[in-house]
Amino acid sequence: MPPEYGNYMNEFNLFASTPKGVEPALMRELKQLGVAGARRVSAGALFTGDLTTAYGACLWSRVASRIYLNLASFRVRDADDIYEAVKGMPWQDHVRADGTLAVSFKGTGAGVRHTHFGAQRVKDGVVDHLREMTGSRPTVDIDWPDVQISAVLKGGHLSIGLDLVGRPLHRRGYREHQVPAPLKENLAAALLLLADWPRLAREGLPLADPMCGSGTLLIEGAMMAADVAPGLGRERFGFEGWLGHDPEIWSRLRAEARDRRAAGAGSLPGIHGGDVDAAAVTATRRNALGAGFRDGITVAHVALTDFAPSCAAPGLLVTNPPYGHRLQGGDARAIYGELERRLDQGFADWQVAVLFPEEVPATLELGRRCRVWPLYNGALPCRLRSCGPVTAAPPEALGEGATMFANRLRKNARHLAKWAARNDVHCYRVYDSDLPEYAFAVDIYGGRERWAHVQEYLPPQEVDAAQARRRRREAGQVVAEVLGLPRDHVFFKFRERQKGRDQYTRLDRQEQLHEVWEGGYRFLVNFTDYLDTGLFLDHRLVRARVGELAAGRRFLNLFAYTGSATVYAAGNGARETTSVDLSARYLEWARRNMELNGFWEPRHRFVAADCVAWLAAARGQEAPYDVIYVDPPTFSNSKRMEGHWDVQRDHEELLRHAAALLAPGGVLVFSTNARRFRLSPSLTRDMVCREFTKASLPEDFKRRPRIHQCWEMRIK
Repeated sequence: MPPEYGNYMNEFNLFASTPKGVEPALMRELKQLGVAGARRVSAGALFTGDLTTAYGACLWSRVASRIYLNLASFRVRDADDIYEAVKGMPWQDHVRADGTLAVSFKGTGAGVRHTHFGAQRVKDGVVDHLREMTGSRPTVDIDWPDVQISAVLKGGHLSIGLDLVGRPLHRRGYREHQVPAPLKENLAAALLLLADWPRLAREGLPLADPMCGSGTLLIEGAMMAADVAPGLGRERFGFEGWLGHDPEIWSRLRAEARDRRAAGAGSLPGIHGGDVDAAAVTATRRNALGAGFRDGITVAHVALTDFAPSCAAPGLLVTNPPYGHRLQGGDARAIYGELERRLDQGFADWQVAVLFPEEVPATLELGRRCRVWPLYNGALPCRLRSCGPVTAAPPEALGEGATMFANRLRKNARHLAKWAARNDVHCYRVYDSDLPEYAFAVDIYGGRERWAHVQEYLPPQEVDAAQARRRRREAGQVVAEVLGLPRDHVFFKFRERQKGRDQYTRLDRQEQLHEVWEGGYRFLVNFTDYLDTGLFLDHRLVRARVGELAAGRRFLNLFAYTGSATVYAAGNGARETTSVDLSARYLEWARRNMELNGFWEPRHRFVAADCVAWLAAARGQEAPYDVIYVDPPTFSNSKRMEGHWDVQRDHEELLRHAAALLAPGGVLVFSTNARRFRLSPSLTRDMVCREFTKASLPEDFKRRPRIHQCWEMRIK
């Protein structure tokens, strides 16, 4: 396959890497930098832009670790392919023949078992190309090369790019004095962005860190508030030795950054830190001075219990309490308990953001409304809990009806918890309108954390509105208490009969995804923005069956939604997968689910199209598929499709078009949630149709046997 080269003259394909888990902060930042069309991927974001965009990201990104300019991508079979592919690239456009270079190589495969060997083959290709072109060759300099080449090998796919940064962006240059296990600067910046510090700073509100360590959170917060570009103090960027570098653009951007720093110098709000360790206080003061903040950051040698900055208005308290190496023999649980008590007693009116290691079961709820962001501090899984001020009222005394609801929920939870543990099930339905007066569906979603997703069936009009609100409040309290969850881990929605793709219509725009586990795979779900979460729990066994059928075969997922069935197919070793859905938003979600489980393109294809129209055009154009999964909506009148769709009326035509793409011996799996659906008799005459609805119902959905219907179909 010929290589895919970027456009060196005008627009570049760029990749910003970032610590895993803080991609939302990176996407938010790129948007603020004027980058349009960025695509989030695991541990980074892909985007396009000219040199101004690329340089601007290097200079202003607080969250990125590195910025790469992607040059080419190849399919390779072995190390010789790697050498020939690299040698064929126009390196005279990038590296001086008498200059210096270094190569970083990630990945294995295609005959490459060691990254050092892979880097050697890439280096040989570059050097030999330039020697043949010019008679000279560059030398290797691993410390300060003119050009840093990046190579990534994954699944037989080799990507070649330039590291525009050189030394990682988190090395701002101000932190010369450290304490054990300091927080990296770009992770600290991500915590502040996720906690909405830039907005609070514009309002003139203060920032505080009672366990400041070497002061990274305070200094990053000050740089944001004073509009200081994080890359302005760097000695050198990797792109400055690249032959494509434009010094005039770079000089202009640096001058603009210096002007913004000067203009923002007087807009710094109160920045207050404290630490019980005198050495940490000294380190913070010296680092603040190195960052240019001689007077703007105050630090006190004070214990957590006595930390109380004198501020006219409450602001944001953000901290990374000691754990691991920083704990030095202390008790993490005791420290977090002390922090919770201090926040309750002295900072009830403040917004709070605290980074927890995963193993510390601290809640910091205390009547606050919180959001939880799972992320990593290095290799350590953590959670950022970002909370508002204390606003919650004390719990209400439960009435007789709520007590009955609590008893039933508790009984169900005990029974299903044992079943779930035996079967390694983490996401399941624990209550489904068992008591008519409490018409809720309660689902547990588990991963590193646990959440409850509660859907209230719309009460009849004769039910008093005040009574319905009271039951809703009681249900929230009962679900949290019985399931042992913080109140901010319980999400409520109304559920009523949906029309068209209403179940996919946005209810909110928080865009917060949580990682949950199912069947040995990881999935991203959204508890707030849509009626459904992105993972239909009643289809758990259907997905497992689809995965088994797809092992070693070509797989097509129609109406793919968030790609959960595709994940199962890929996990069982599907040779290729194609996922088709009308929504680009859900296809991106599907792509992220695949990447979360280690399944990368190009073997896995995502097509944004109306499935009905795509099938009509695919015959004769698409190679046959061995397994096709079809799970259409019951009804749809999307503006992006012609006419409207009704599964009862239109399923026969749909399934016949899909069956036309089946390979000999292939199987089509059809599923629908239409309660009154009847399969067309003519389909049963022309195809072998085996209904497996009963076998597809998991234990937690057996109380609703008509929640879906499923068939396996084969051509006679």
